[in-house]
Amino acid sequence: MNVAVKRSVQMGDEAGAAMLGNVEALQPMLRANAARAREERRVPVENVQALQEAGFFLALQPAEWGGAEVDPQYFFRAQAAIAEACMSTAWACGIVSVHAFQLALMDRRAQQDVWGDDIHTRVSSSYAPMGKVTPVEGGFQFSGRWGWSSGCDHCTWVLLGGILPDGSYRTFLLPRSDYKIEDTWNSMGLQGTGSNDIVVDDVFVPDYRTHKQSDGFEGTNPGVTEDSATLYSMPWAQLFVRVVSTPAIGAARSALGQYTELVKGKASGDVTKLAQDTGTQMRIAKARNTIEEMSGVMYTNFDRMMDALREGEAIAIDDRILYRYQASLVIEKSIEVVDSLFSSAGGSSVFLGSEIQQRFLDIHTARAHVANNPTSFARNLGSIMLGADNGDFFV
Repeated sequence: MNVAVKRSVQMGDEAGAAMLGNVEALQPMLRANAARAREERRVPVENVQALQEAGFFLALQPAEWGGAEVDPQYFFRAQAAIAEACMSTAWACGIVSVHAFQLALMDRRAQQDVWGDDIHTRVSSSYAPMGKVTPVEGGFQFSGRWGWSSGCDHCTWVLLGGILPDGSYRTFLLPRSDYKIEDTWNSMGLQGTGSNDIVVDDVFVPDYRTHKQSDGFEGTNPGVTEDSATLYSMPWAQLFVRVVSTPAIGAARSALGQYTELVKGKASGDVTKLAQDTGTQMRIAKARNTIEEMSGVMYTNFDRMMDALREGEAIAIDDRILYRYQASLVIEKSIEVVDSLFSSAGGSSVFLGSEIQQRFLDIHTARAHVANNPTSFARNLGSIMLGADNGDFFV
């Protein structure tokens, strides 16, 4: 690693540590606002503003546009910390924040459109290929309806998925004037994410405001040059798949803390009353170990990827497929943790307003996201290990 790269790493570490510290200091406020988020069915404005001031939304944004360009490890530690206080805020704001990374990969004119007047402009998304796409001169006519656009009420741009007539997939970037938000988010968990529907009726999207899936997969992104930070050589999918699973790690950690306090309360503060309760001890130990394993795998994977990129090496496709599968397992592992704790948390946990119940509902709702279903990713990993070709281009 040369001197310039070492200096860049040091600066990134300093910025990342500062951002993480700022976010962790917000936990009491975010926790206090969690019930309000659920009632309003969106992240409170105060939460968004506080996270903006903490630097969370700028974490993955290019320095040219006021960003910190921190390593993913810091970003995801911050997202998990937010989730310990409020999983809805972590989910919605994490997704919104990670779009700065994707926008950095796009044509610079798209970046200018979004950040030219305000570096704090925010973007929501819905990547399902629901768009009707018609190629026209200079771009595309675009229509459709998309669900699960988390945090969209706090954003003035949106990224939407669509398939071209030739079968290729792209993400389309649209300004607020080109779409409507329909209030449809009435969910059992993650109630505060405001993941409403986006509706588009035959609007023009210039070609430069689209992002090809093939560019994200192959690393041929038009916004990335020799002068770009190493961060932007990271495969786009590796960041996005983690942003919809990492909140569960923070929520599971929170559930473990709540369970431990509930159990201590039952024992009137005398832990010796639990000395022979091996079931309780095993639940706690297994939960703690699973949470640490999930965290360790994620941070190790990003360490390896960033180290390879700084050495000018490509990240092996086999590793990318493995990391993709490991990310998809987080929700299921978190469900195992929370279900085990919730099942023995006592009668108080079934009443509305129970904190551990909320973690149960949030994590089970997160499982509905397609990126958190490990089946196809397991099959792809197993098949390539047996000599077949890769079948997933979002890795």
